[in-house]
Amino acid sequence: MGAVPVQGTHDPRPTGKLHAARWLHEHLRLILLSAILSFALTICLILLLHGASAMSVTVVDGGKSTVIQTRTTDVKSLFEEQNIKVGPNDDLSQALTASLQDGSRIVIDRAVGVKLAADGKSEIKYTTADTVQEALADLHVSVAAEDRVYPALGASVQDGTTIKIVRVKKDVVSTEHPVAYTIVKQPDNNLLEGKQKVVRTGKQGRLVKTYQRVYEDGKLVSEQMIAKSMEQPAVQQIVAVGAKKKAAAVKTLSYNPEAASQPRLLKLGGQTVKVKRSISNVTLTAYSAGPASTGKSKGDAGYGVTASGTQVSEGRTIAVDPKVIPIGWWVYIEGIGFRRAEDTGGAIKGKKIDVYFDSEKYANKFGLKRGYTVHVIGPVKPSAD
Repeated sequence: MGAVPVQGTHDPRPTGKLHAARWLHEHLRLILLSAILSFALTICLILLLHGASAMSVTVVDGGKSTVIQTRTTDVKSLFEEQNIKVGPNDDLSQALTASLQDGSRIVIDRAVGVKLAADGKSEIKYTTADTVQEALADLHVSVAAEDRVYPALGASVQDGTTIKIVRVKKDVVSTEHPVAYTIVKQPDNNLLEGKQKVVRTGKQGRLVKTYQRVYEDGKLVSEQMIAKSMEQPAVQQIVAVGAKKKAAAVKTLSYNPEAASQPRLLKLGGQTVKVKRSISNVTLTAYSAGPASTGKSKGDAGYGVTASGTQVSEGRTIAVDPKVIPIGWWVYIEGIGFRRAEDTGGAIKGKKIDVYFDSEKYANKFGLKRGYTVHVIGPVKPSAD
C-alpha cells in the first residue's frame, strides 16, 4: 500500500504586517476615490473663490462694445492687460487713473485726421467729432454767417475728410464822379465879332455811386451798383458871342495922318526919343487873354491873338482906339513904359488904353486909372543905339 502524505491539522496564525497589508489591499480603491474627490473639491473651491473676485467691465471702442472680466483696479491697468492702445487725440470717458468697479463702462472715441483748409492755411487736425459742424467747434474754428463750408456742416467726418472754409466778406463803398457842364453860346450885339465873353462860369456836377463788393478769401469776386444820386447838378456855362461888326479901321495897320504932329525930342525911359505928339489925361484899364476879358479859354480858336494878328505879350501889347493911336505904332505911357498898339476893344474909344497882362487876377486888380500922359512915337520902337 502506498504511503499517504501527512497534513497539518490547522493554519499558521497571521502576523500584524500581513494584517495591515491585507487591509490596505482591501481599502485601496476607497482611498484613491476619496483623494480624487478631495482634489476636485479643492479645485472647485479655488475656481469659486477666483470667480467671486473678478469684475465685469464694458469697453466701447470706436462704437464696438466688449465685456471684459478682470481683476485690475484701474483703467490704465485694464488697457495694458487687454493690450488696448490709446492715441494722444483719442477721447476717454474716464481718466486712465480712474478706479474700476464691477459694471464699469469705458467709452473710447477714436480721433480721425481731417485736412482743414482755411484762412490761407492747410493743416492736418485731429478730432473725435461726428459731423463737420462739431469738428469745427472741437477745433475752435469760428465760421461767420456769410462764410461757405465744404462739405456741409451736417456732413459726417471720416478719417481723411477735407474741410474747406471760404471766408466771405461784403462791404459797401461810395465813389464820386464828375459830371461835365455844357456850354451855351448866346449872340451879343454889344460884343465885336470874333470876341467871346463868359457871362456865367460853368460848374461840374457831382454824381455819387454806391456799390456792394463781395470778397472771397480777400479777393474781390463781384461788384454791384446798388444806388446812385446826383449830389450836385452841373451848372451850364453861358458864353456871349460877339455879333457886332468890326469897324474897318480896326482891321488896318495904316497910319492916321490926323494923329500925327511935328516930331520933337523927349527923354523917355532913359533914352532920347522923337515923339510925334503927346496925349494928356488918358484913362488906363487892363485886360488878359482869359475868358473874363475875351470870352476865350486856352485851346479855343484865336485865343491870345490880337486884332492886328500878333500874339499878345505882357510888357508890349496894348489895345487902343485906332482913330487916336495907329495900330502898330509904339507909345510911351508915363509910369508904365514903352508899349505897342496891337489890339482894339469895343469899349476902347477916344483917349483910353487897355494894357495887356498875362494874369487875369492882376488885370482885374489893375482897375481904372485916370490922368496919364501918353507920347506917340511911331512904327519903330526906340532903341538905346
